[in-house]
Amino acid sequence: MVKLSLFSQITSVIPRNLFSIIVDKYQGDKYTKGIDSWTHFISMLFCQLGQANSVRDISNGLRSITGNIYHLGCQRSPSKSTISYVNEHRNFRIFQEFYYSLFSYLKQQTHFAKPALHQLRRKVYLLDASTISLSLSLYDWAKFRTRKGAVKLHMLLDYDGCLPAFADLTHGNIHEIQIARKMNLPNDSIVVFDMGYYDFAWWKNLDSRNIWFVTRAKDNLDYQVVERFDITDEKNKGVMEDCNIRLNSVKGREEYPNMLRLVRFWDEKNQNLLVFLTNNRYWTASTVAAIYKERWQIESFFKMIKQNLRIKSFVGTSENAVQIQIWTALITMLLLTYLKIKAKYAWHMSNLITFIRLNLFVKIDLWQWINEPFFRPKEIISTQLSLFSG
Repeated sequence: MVKLSLFSQITSVIPRNLFSIIVDKYQGDKYTKGIDSWTHFISMLFCQLGQANSVRDISNGLRSITGNIYHLGCQRSPSKSTISYVNEHRNFRIFQEFYYSLFSYLKQQTHFAKPALHQLRRKVYLLDASTISLSLSLYDWAKFRTRKGAVKLHMLLDYDGCLPAFADLTHGNIHEIQIARKMNLPNDSIVVFDMGYYDFAWWKNLDSRNIWFVTRAKDNLDYQVVERFDITDEKNKGVMEDCNIRLNSVKGREEYPNMLRLVRFWDEKNQNLLVFLTNNRYWTASTVAAIYKERWQIESFFKMIKQNLRIKSFVGTSENAVQIQIWTALITMLLLTYLKIKAKYAWHMSNLITFIRLNLFVKIDLWQWINEPFFRPKEIISTQLSLFSG
């Protein structure tokens, strides 16, 4: 008989020694009042997996499991006032840095595969940002507009596994390109982004590091065609034009004097004309279109975490508390992705999150359940059938 809850078994996947190293680095437990960093982390993980709406829900939920709290590596259940205090005062960078450490650790334990684009040998990254609205009366530090508060989650998604390779939470009025300029993108990689990242000087910097990019062209882009390519051999009939261009504007010529490649593509499914820009001259025009199409993965990721995890409503109002909740949401998503990949059953992520929440404190074997969530023992089935026998 299994003696540990599903929640305890999920947390056992986490290398606690890595967490302890980071806690020591930031002296997270030096001035501990109430609960240590691990109990704090477990509390916020429960907030995500258990869909807790407040610190009261977190406290009551963990108190309700009585002695099983020790199986989670915690000495006692936290009170709501203690959770509020540590969310405000414990350095959120503990959770931020632990996300990256856990990401590296789990990448060594399994293979995070590409959803598509298997022909590409370079690493592919998807870049975007999403705004999270906040009440200005409660989050006065997050002023966005006159009567509105907001924070912005900037994210660079690693296409292998579709998980954040970089994330940053800023005030809502910080433009996406300001954060993109600070990102340390790996040389010889591919980055895909939308029209919110129009910065010709940044594009030139990508060129200098041999980073290929794919983006959408603005309708008012001022350019001249240098060379047109024959598209008769293109397998995808949606390709309408493929050419090399140079920017015409004074600022464009100064900041990006190199040639760009423009691909005009008709999206038959959505009846939409799309115009792409890239600094790559080796791919087919169809490949350029296919690469940009995969940008929906990052939009899907934002939608997934907003709908299934706690990142739109917060259990604390300080900036530090919001940061902690965002980073524990990303850690939760990392753990769930790892479980989904390792499972033999073909889970949809939203179903996996729902089923885990419903069975969080049930004492069943994690891997047996995740591999066969609808398994019915043969002896039970045979007993049921015998009721209808003569």
